[in-house]
Amino acid sequence: MNLRGQRDLFLLTELERNAAVTQRSLATKLGVALGLTNLYLKRLARKGYIKITTIPSHRIRYLLTPQGFAEKSRLTYLYMQYSLSHYRDMRARLRETLARATENGVKRVVIYGTGEFAEMAYLSLREMDMTLVGFVDDGERESFLSYPVWRPEVLVGWEFDAVLLADLEQTARYKEMLGQYQVPDGKILALVPSA
Repeated sequence: MNLRGQRDLFLLTELERNAAVTQRSLATKLGVALGLTNLYLKRLARKGYIKITTIPSHRIRYLLTPQGFAEKSRLTYLYMQYSLSHYRDMRARLRETLARATENGVKRVVIYGTGEFAEMAYLSLREMDMTLVGFVDDGERESFLSYPVWRPEVLVGWEFDAVLLADLEQTARYKEMLGQYQVPDGKILALVPSA
C-alpha cells in the first residue's frame, strides 16, 4: 500500500470518527502542512468520498458518502494485506538472521529493544531453541513480556553470545552504544537486508 492510500485511509477513518474534526488537528496527526491537508480533503471530495458541509454556517463538517465508506473498506483490506505481508517478510528475515547465528554457535541471546519487533524476535528465539538472556533498552520500560527490562550498562557483566537489535531505525545508534559497553561488532545481530 502506497503512502497516498495510507493517508486516504487515515483521513477517511478520522472523518468517520469525528465529522467536525479540524483540518489543523488532521494536519498534526498526519504530520503534514495544513495546506497539504486541505488539498487531500479537496481531492477526497472531488472523488466523491466525502461531502464538505457547513452546519451551522461557520462550522465545517466532513461526511463520508457511500462511495467513501466503500473506499475506506477497500483501503482497510489493502492495508491489512500489506501489514500481513510485511509481518511475514520480517519474520522470514529474522529467522534467516537467527539461523545464520545458530550455525555460528550462538545460543544465548540478549534482545535490545522492547517494541513489536522485540516481541517477534522473542517468539523466533523460542522457535529456534535459543535462550533469551534478557531484554535491554534505554527507555523507561520496567518490564516486557513478563521479563524485567535492564539498562544497556548491565551487558558488561552478562554472559551472552549475541545481542539482537530489535529496532530497525536505530541500528547504527545501538551499535555505537553497544561498543561503549564492550560488545564487539561480531556479537551484534541485525536483520539481513531484504532482497
